[in-house]
Amino acid sequence: MPTDYFANDPRTNHERMLAGDLYVADDPEISRRQQRAVRLASRYQDACAEDSGAARTILAELLDSVGEGVDLRPPLYVDYGSNISIGARTFVNYHLTALDVARITIGEDCQIGPNVQLLTPTHPVEPGPRRDKLEAALPITIGDNVWLGGGVIVCPGVTIGDDSVIGAGAVVTKDIPAGVVAVGNPARVVRSV
Repeated sequence: MPTDYFANDPRTNHERMLAGDLYVADDPEISRRQQRAVRLASRYQDACAEDSGAARTILAELLDSVGEGVDLRPPLYVDYGSNISIGARTFVNYHLTALDVARITIGEDCQIGPNVQLLTPTHPVEPGPRRDKLEAALPITIGDNVWLGGGVIVCPGVTIGDDSVIGAGAVVTKDIPAGVVAVGNPARVVRSV
């Protein structure tokens, strides 16, 4: 008999997800929200080829907030979109994967290289809960004027401070302070800017 992880928790899986608690990812309400995001991301990509005004409208519907002058090149891959905010004048190159189970905040005037991954989901290390499709998430915060080089991976719960640069291909597993350059896997600070 499967374990009832939430016997005394009246919240929905979506409510547990938004609270950052363990929840069952294979849930009909959550699936509907993900399908909405897939449809809007697809419409956004199509609109970018035809009408930048329509594309901007679709992006504003998909994401929680989009600052003035944001340039986001498709394709864009998100879980929900509704947990993502992007500050003014930020440029996002092709193939951003932003798994926004928890909030993803991208500051103003950022440069996001191609194939960047912002990954908020976490999974249990224990095999039973993982097999039972439990997951949780931790938010990601990218400060103002941050440059993430191509292929950077930002892990759950990470904050990157203002004016920092993350070298191409780095895997950011821990917070990075403001005003530094960090490179490598795992990313480590190599100098100030």
